[in-house]
Amino acid sequence: MAGGSKKRRRVKKKRGKRKHEKEGITPLNVKYWLQRYKLFSRYDEGIRMDEEGWYSVTPEEIAIGHADRCGGGLVIDCFSGVGGNAIQFARLCQFVIAIDIDPRKVVMAFNNASIYGVEDYIDFIIGDFFQLAPYLKGDVVFVSPPWGVPSYKTIQSFTMDLLKPKDGYSIFQAAQRITPNIIMFLPRNVNLNQVEELSWLSSPPLMLEIEENYLEGYFKGITVYFGASAHRSSGWGPSGWQIPTSFGRRYTGMVAEIKGLTLSEGTDKVLYCGSQGAPQSIKATTCQLMTFQPGS
Repeated sequence: MAGGSKKRRRVKKKRGKRKHEKEGITPLNVKYWLQRYKLFSRYDEGIRMDEEGWYSVTPEEIAIGHADRCGGGLVIDCFSGVGGNAIQFARLCQFVIAIDIDPRKVVMAFNNASIYGVEDYIDFIIGDFFQLAPYLKGDVVFVSPPWGVPSYKTIQSFTMDLLKPKDGYSIFQAAQRITPNIIMFLPRNVNLNQVEELSWLSSPPLMLEIEENYLEGYFKGITVYFGASAHRSSGWGPSGWQIPTSFGRRYTGMVAEIKGLTLSEGTDKVLYCGSQGAPQSIKATTCQLMTFQPGS
């Protein structure tokens, strides 16, 4: 057009769907989808998860650590979800009973176990753990109950009553009916005083070990080992009392008879006996030993 310039017409290109959108990932779970290979290293081979599964499944590296602590035998996974823990238990232990009340999750868990080739080592049960517990027998019970939507992170102190489908005390008591060897995977902001109280629900009180779980430097959760599961890496044995070795940060406690146990100079450990909190050598019959060793 004379004396003027041609106006260029902008054509807005239609953006194609991103990969996570094609997979039906909601905005709530995009951050978890970006970590998908940390949840399941074989994700691209057909792993299936629902909305809750994305933010509930245990990262694979942490699940392997849980399985390694079981020492074999029969493991009962009480709230198995999409199978993250059950798969690793099946790989490193003898057999697994995986329970979930949601039939869709059980189908997904079976699919995911098949991808890892361990489906024959797992019995998948659709049912209510609390109704099944009185009829179950096993060597170790694994408990990772739903923590709620990701907003749990905003709570300063996550208390036992916030766990689902029942409070943490009820869940623990149901697990105790099966075995005292219990592993619980809990939120990183869980109230540790209440966690410690769980050991007192047994008579005599159970040994416990509290472990902070990190993944690539990020604090992901707390694992609590009760009974024999706390013995397996902590260095405690029936022949004597030993200060445990640690990986990362680990707390270990035991309620028992402690005779002549002395803290070495320069260690970062504290003994508690009743109201006494100073490091000391003690002789008592009902004291609680709590040790703390910071990560390197």
